Amino acid sequence: MERSAGGVVLRRIDGVPHVLTIKDPYGNWGLPKGHVEDDESTREAALREVREETGLRALASGPELGTIDWHFRLGGRLIHKYCVFFLFGSASGQPVPQVDEGISACRWVPMDEALEVIPYENAREVVREAMRLLEAGEEIPRLPPPPRELTDAAGDRARPPDA
Repeated sequence: MERSAGGVVLRRIDGVPHVLTIKDPYGNWGLPKGHVEDDESTREAALREVREETGLRALASGPELGTIDWHFRLGGRLIHKYCVFFLFGSASGQPVPQVDEGISACRWVPMDEALEVIPYENAREVVREAMRLLEAGEEIPRLPPPPRELTDAAGDRARPPDA
């Protein structure tokens, strides 16, 4: 058995929620995902894998979307793989595919179109779960705003008070 984690990364473009898809080594559109390292949680692994495969850094983490599984053969061995997906939000940044890992493209697509371009039914179900959450009122995850600098009455940067 192998464990992986990944993300459904959302961004509003012209007011419409879009999903970030990647073109995998098999030439299919899918979702960013990868192996969970021994010292990390599935959420940490999902964040790391999304960052590695898409080049996006400013990602806000949201709820777990579910777990998918599938079987494949590697070196004559049958492997059962599980992948936990999380919802992420990305408000900025240009995705860049991780070419050295076989990711040849990244593309933002409207959520309903993602259901048409992703050939894997189990991955489409994860996108559907993200759609259900949005329809139920869940917001696309956002990073908190950066802290404001303290200024004095003259508008100059002020030193924070000693603790």
